[in-house]
Amino acid sequence: MSDPTITAPQVRELPIAKAINEGLRAAMTANDKVILMGEDIGPLGGVFRVTDKLQEEFGSARVLDTPLAEAGIVGSAIGLAMRGYRPVIEIQFDGFIFPAFNQIVTQLAKITSRHDGAYQMPIVIRVPYGGHIGAIEHHQESPEAYFAHTPGLRVVAPSTANDAYWMMQQAIESPDPVLFFEPKAKYWQKGDVNFAEPIAELHAARVARTGTDCTVVGYGAMVTTLMQAAEVAGAEGTSLEVVDLRSISPIDYEPLLASVRKTGRLVVAQEASGNSSVGSEIAAYVAEHAFYSLEAPVLRVSSYDVPFPPAHLEGVFLPDADRILEAVDRTMHY
Repeated sequence: MSDPTITAPQVRELPIAKAINEGLRAAMTANDKVILMGEDIGPLGGVFRVTDKLQEEFGSARVLDTPLAEAGIVGSAIGLAMRGYRPVIEIQFDGFIFPAFNQIVTQLAKITSRHDGAYQMPIVIRVPYGGHIGAIEHHQESPEAYFAHTPGLRVVAPSTANDAYWMMQQAIESPDPVLFFEPKAKYWQKGDVNFAEPIAELHAARVARTGTDCTVVGYGAMVTTLMQAAEVAGAEGTSLEVVDLRSISPIDYEPLLASVRKTGRLVVAQEASGNSSVGSEIAAYVAEHAFYSLEAPVLRVSSYDVPFPPAHLEGVFLPDADRILEAVDRTMHY
C-alpha cells in the first residue's frame, strides 16, 4: 500500500499525448458530466493512444466508441450538451472533420445565439492536425482557418506538454464549443508539466523566447520549428523573439503587438496553406495596428497553395527552419 503522506510530484516530464490524456483524466475526475466520444477511443485508446486506459478507468458509459460517422458524433454531442453534459469528441484525423463540417459551422456554432443564450454548447472537438507523419491523403491537413472564420467557435492549439494538459481542462470548462487542434507530429515530444497551476488563461498568447531583432509567431507544431530557427539565428548574431499564439480564435494580439513594437519586424509561420489563412489575418492586423513600429513589411511563411502532396514530398511542402530563416534574412535587409 502506498504511503498517503507521500504526494505526487507537482512537476513531471510527459510527452504531449500523455499530457492530454492526463488533462482528460483530471477533467473527468472533477466532473462526472464530462464524457468522451470517438472512433476507437475505448479499449484501443485511439489511433495515437491519447485516450489510453480512460475507458478502463471511467467505464464505457463515459468513454464511448462510436460508429465511423463524424456528423453523427457531433450531432450526438450537441444533444448531450443540451442535456447538461460536457462532451469531448475526437476526430480521428484532421481530414476526417469535413463530413461533420455542416454540423459544426451551421449548428454547433450558432445554437447558443439562435436560442438567445438558453442553450450553452460546452463541447470540445479534439483534432489531431498537421503534417510530418508520412501519412496518406486526408491524414495531414491543417483546416483551422475554416473554424477560426466561424463566429461562435473557439479554436486553440497547444505547442507544449504543459499547455496541452492545462488547455484541455480549460477548454472543457468553457461554456462555448472549442476546436482543440493537437499537433500530432509532436505527440511524443516531451516537456515538463506543472500540475500545480496553469501558466496562462486558455486564449492568452505567450512569449516563448525573448529577442530584440525580429518577432516570429506561430502556433501548435510550428512553435517548435520557430524555436529551432531562433537557435540557429542566435548563433549567427540575429536575436529572434518567438511568440506562441496558443489560441487562434480569439487571438490575443497584445503580446504580439508589444513584441513587434520592440523588434520592428514580424515573420508569421504556419503549416496551413497561405491563402486566406490565420497567417493572413495576423499580418493584416499587425500592419493595421502597429504600422508605425514596422521597419519592414510583415512576411508570411506557409505551405504552398496546393493539396497536401504524397508523403515523400511533405518535407518540401511544409515550412521548415530554413524557410523561416530565409524570411527573417529578407526582413532584416529591407
